[in-house]
Amino acid sequence: MAEPALPDIDPGPAGLAVSLRGVTKVYDSGVTALGPLDLDVQRGEFVSLLGPSGCGKSTALRLIAGLSAPTSGTVGVSHRAGDERGRRSIGFVFQEPTLMPWARVRENVRLPLKLARDPVAEADARVSEALAQVGLAEFAGAFPRELSGGMKMRVSLARALVTDPDLLLMDEPFAALDEITRFRLNNDLLALWRSLRKTVIFVTHSVFESVYLSQRVIVMTSRPGRIGAEFRIDAPEPRGEDFRTSPRYASQCRQVSNALAPSYAGRPGA
Repeated sequence: MAEPALPDIDPGPAGLAVSLRGVTKVYDSGVTALGPLDLDVQRGEFVSLLGPSGCGKSTALRLIAGLSAPTSGTVGVSHRAGDERGRRSIGFVFQEPTLMPWARVRENVRLPLKLARDPVAEADARVSEALAQVGLAEFAGAFPRELSGGMKMRVSLARALVTDPDLLLMDEPFAALDEITRFRLNNDLLALWRSLRKTVIFVTHSVFESVYLSQRVIVMTSRPGRIGAEFRIDAPEPRGEDFRTSPRYASQCRQVSNALAPSYAGRPGA
């Protein structure tokens, strides 16, 4: 089955990377998962989608990636998010690393380039670069079973980066990791973003993670997911532990948490 085509958008003077207009998603079961949703994301922006389980965060990400089609509305991705061969350059990091257990790290990272039939020498160079970017250059010959959970997620991130995408979509990639590993990966992701200036849309359940990472936090309502609130995160760059322990961070987390609270009201276990 062919993937649904995403319309290009003219980035124009505003420099839009993604534009959603009146987007809804109704599944075959009759469940309305999303919308109507309107959202613009600027090129080079780091945006987090925050909300309760089932509010449509991951659905929105899949629509932007072109892995699913909206029931109504339009999903536009800038034509700049594509390479010279017309392939849309979107990297996707899923909740689980989804690595091939029989393949070494380098082959797991090489997979998108192999599927695209890129020249071997070019692919080798790009795999080496991506592994260096995530701090795993010395583990290129390892198997997934030899890696920790955090290292496996780094491999997944390298696989998303190896095509040099303009747009990086991340669906709760650090949710299953311990707190120390999660903090370290948050810091490393921010360093990569500052260096590479990709457009990042990051899905999370964590108020603290969203405020620490993002330039903008989109708080979504319970199903069907809509934008309930939006926060511009005012923080000095580069961010680090000084920000994480600052009164400003605590205040912004409190504001975001207060906006999120109505989405959990009346939910089982709330």
